[in-house]
Amino acid sequence: MPMETRKNRRGREEHFVSGRHLNLNDLKQEAQHLRNQYLYKENIPNSPKPEFHVTRLKHDTDQDGLRGIRMDEGFRVPHGGLNDPHKGVLLWWSLAVGPEEVKSAETRLLQQKFSNLTEDEVAMHPSFLYKFTSSPAFSEKSRLGSYRFTFNLKDVLEAYSQQFCSGDQPVMRVYETVLYKMEVQHTVLVHSPVNQELFSDYPLLTDDLNAVCVYKDGHFIWRPYAMSETHRYELVERPGENQMDAQEWHPPEFYIWDNVAIALHVGKEVLKFDADKLRKNLKFCQKGKPVIGTFDSFEDAENQVQDLWPDCDSPLDKECSLEQHFTGAGIGQV
Repeated sequence: MPMETRKNRRGREEHFVSGRHLNLNDLKQEAQHLRNQYLYKENIPNSPKPEFHVTRLKHDTDQDGLRGIRMDEGFRVPHGGLNDPHKGVLLWWSLAVGPEEVKSAETRLLQQKFSNLTEDEVAMHPSFLYKFTSSPAFSEKSRLGSYRFTFNLKDVLEAYSQQFCSGDQPVMRVYETVLYKMEVQHTVLVHSPVNQELFSDYPLLTDDLNAVCVYKDGHFIWRPYAMSETHRYELVERPGENQMDAQEWHPPEFYIWDNVAIALHVGKEVLKFDADKLRKNLKFCQKGKPVIGTFDSFEDAENQVQDLWPDCDSPLDKECSLEQHFTGAGIGQV
């Protein structure tokens, strides 16, 4: 069955398949009629296929959203949700992949490829995976606004369990795959056991070795198949030296990029957090592309945050790029 088409609340056309997270081959099969110029490119350099174990979620917003979150002491669905059967009741987050996740994914890649590597050799291996994290899924910049809340997944699920599930474990399902011009979004639906019947058409998220995203042992396992968007490097493997490296690729190639969204079913309610916890988990983001939300200067953002949290003495931090973590002075190995 080919992908269906709809328009989201920004009037942007998107193509989707419900109840499935499409791998790259299946996506190409389902989207044949769309003639997507990026999806079917053949001259893409060899890239790593890592497995990220993600323990944090991020939620980006603009100044109006920030004020609403502070006033509510939590997160609610904005008016005019996505144009899908459950519009207006889903609260959207994204996986937050930090330097620790990149480093551990890199270690797994090396150990899988070179089984005779010692732990010391893995630890001494020059970092290379961060050079492929050029898509917006890994960016310190935001397309939705200047403010980013980053929470431990455990804290989000615990709050959701207590506030929406009467203390029971939330249910996770494979919600959909959405294709834009260059972006592929795989959505995981999280809902209360009370709403089993409402979402029974969507398969449960199971621990499948071939799945794009699964939940296991308190974290999401994400296996991206297009993590660069702008391909400036090629993965080079040197088995004789037990080495993997990123070799520059000219000219850069543009390709699709994939990411995972987590949609929490909250209806008209608020997923509440302590005001201090909200402030602790807040950082400023530079403007990413394409711009979807509205943005403030860092000075304006500092004033806004000070106004909303007058008792907090800590300065507003800026989100830091993965490249800075791996190449910055005194950071290097994370």
